[in-house]
Amino acid sequence: MKAVVQYKYGSPDVLEVQEVDKPVVKDNEVLVRVHAAAVGPHDWHFLRGTPYLVRMVAGPFKPRRKVLGRDVAGRVEAVGRNVSQFQAGDEVFGEINFEAFAEYVSVPEDGIVQKPANLTFEQAAAVPVSAMTALQGLRDKGQIQPGHEVLINGAAGGVGTFAVQIAKSFGAEVTGVCSTRNVNMVRSIGADHVIDYTQEDFTQSGQRYDLMLDTVGNRSLSDCRRVLNPKAVYVSVGAAQMGDWIGPLTHVFKVLLASAAGSQKMVPMLAKQTKKDLVALKDLLEAGEVTPVIDRTYPLSEVPEAIRYLEEGHAQGKIVITV
Repeated sequence: MKAVVQYKYGSPDVLEVQEVDKPVVKDNEVLVRVHAAAVGPHDWHFLRGTPYLVRMVAGPFKPRRKVLGRDVAGRVEAVGRNVSQFQAGDEVFGEINFEAFAEYVSVPEDGIVQKPANLTFEQAAAVPVSAMTALQGLRDKGQIQPGHEVLINGAAGGVGTFAVQIAKSFGAEVTGVCSTRNVNMVRSIGADHVIDYTQEDFTQSGQRYDLMLDTVGNRSLSDCRRVLNPKAVYVSVGAAQMGDWIGPLTHVFKVLLASAAGSQKMVPMLAKQTKKDLVALKDLLEAGEVTPVIDRTYPLSEVPEAIRYLEEGHAQGKIVITV
């Protein structure tokens, strides 16, 4: 089968399409013929091996895993002997521990669910990591409630587009922060108010929020506190790269320190893959309350170009790979 492989850390130039062995399905696994996958920040972190802390997991000198990609959607080709929830021909989507940039992938049974019939494979592949991050950030860390005033900083990105829609599904009043080119799109997916950060500084607006989901981490925490109610929650799910050693973890440490002072709760988070939440997202997708936003699609052979585009930081929603 064809797969996009890397044998060393570096720029997207180190990636190449090669013929590799088809995965062997274990007893509790499902073999999926990949129809689509999505690109995320985790891919370029593991591609470049930065921040260097990543190499404690990925391999100190060269990557242990040769194939990137965590979001996947496709059709079941075969199942292990202990698998009871799926059969050949089922259309599925989910989150895996990399290796999605390939024609086939072997997936644990609890890592996938049935694909909603109202979604294409490309739309389904856009969902798992980003939507799971938005859901857990708003519901679990942010304790979102109906009527809450919610601010999404980075509302046009992969996590942000899902966060706007998921927050609305909880009955919140949602304000999205984005650039001029994305204002209409963010409004079209349900934001009640949209702030164009090139024209207005949201930290100086005088508006106060019960919950802020920050997918960008481009403003100081003191600036963010200024827009929060006394008992509000600030949830950080993303940050700019800050050096090659620990990178975004610098922002995580700052958030943890800030939480120790003041009445506002400030928490960093990293989403955890759970089948229960994947099912919850499936329900929202089937009900039409959440619709994936896809900026561009690339064929498998152009994964390097897709990652380059992601690194530019201007993607509107998700970037998807068609296989």
